[in-house]
Amino acid sequence: MPLPRAFYRRSARAVARDLLGCVLVSRRGGALTTGRIVETEAYLGPEDGASHAAFRPGSHRLFYGEGGLAYVFLNYGVHHCLNAIAGRPGQPGCVLLRALEPLAGLAVMARRRRVAANAPRLASGPGNLTRALAVTLRDNGVDLTEGPLTIEAALEPDRPRIATGPRIGITRSADLPLRFWIAGNPFVSR
Repeated sequence: MPLPRAFYRRSARAVARDLLGCVLVSRRGGALTTGRIVETEAYLGPEDGASHAAFRPGSHRLFYGEGGLAYVFLNYGVHHCLNAIAGRPGQPGCVLLRALEPLAGLAVMARRRRVAANAPRLASGPGNLTRALAVTLRDNGVDLTEGPLTIEAALEPDRPRIATGPRIGITRSADLPLRFWIAGNPFVSR
């Protein structure tokens, strides 16, 4: 069962932490692929220099809209990045999904990525994650609470041990401790 809209109507920081352990589900072309979210990054409003709310006006409709929608963009013209919009309308924020621990559909993910099904980076890193689950710009704005791309509650009832640190791969506001990951998980990006 997908997470309810109320889950996303909180700060990006809270949503980023609480998405760890949840399961991203993609239903594409008759294939089901899933993975446990093991790494995220929070992006805030215009006060966060790395947030698209600060410098990408085309993203404002989503950033300032309803939580629980997907925000997909093309990074460096090469990699799709999947974010979950967080907050209430008028309160910008999103969470970048950085890495998954593959759970189902590994052969399909491997074919999409052109790597072995047991490759440690099968869905590790934002671009690898979107390729493995066939997420593209057509998913920009889709509702993550229903449809072919959803996020479901964590499989384990116990909260994982969470590590926190600065975001990676950015130059603006890189020092903010808004990257979260499941400590010790081998699928966290490098």
